[in-house]
Amino acid sequence: MTAPTPHPSTEGRTPYPVGLLLAGRRVVVVGGGQVAQRRLPALIASGAELHLISPATTPAVQAMADAGELTWHARPYADGDLAGAWYVLVATDDPAVNTAVSAEAERERVFCSRSDDASAATAWTPASGRDAGATVAVLTGDPRHSAALRDAIVGGLRDGSLAARSYRSRGAGVALVGGGPATRT
Repeated sequence: MTAPTPHPSTEGRTPYPVGLLLAGRRVVVVGGGQVAQRRLPALIASGAELHLISPATTPAVQAMADAGELTWHARPYADGDLAGAWYVLVATDDPAVNTAVSAEAERERVFCSRSDDASAATAWTPASGRDAGATVAVLTGDPRHSAALRDAIVGGLRDGSLAARSYRSRGAGVALVGGGPATRT
């Protein structure tokens, strides 16, 4: 079996894996389609202060806005929308908008994940899954390969074919030293 060929836009680039703690921090998502629909639940779970900028959304994204899980700005992206953001995800089907958002993110020094062009992004969204309190995140440069590896790892953890030892700290206890009868003199 040969190793998969890296995606051309990511070849030779090595990302630094990190888990972002976004609770209470402004995160901007530009685009309200299927990609945003897939990404938003994890951003909501992170506790981020989510701002969605899109003239239209899918019904599922609309439901998230209606539930108060994010603030939907029902309009096109405009320069200045990233002010105060910690992270931005751009997921529109308009390359000119995606380029404008990533250019503003670069000027503002905000990490930007682009769904259309990983080579123009400053952050990549890994294929991720959860099992038993662990988050598995995979970055390969090829989104489909990343998803396949994620599925194999999470599936293996769930069915027991892949074991990972827990290194949880032990609680306080009593240690008994010695094992024989005590002698008295």
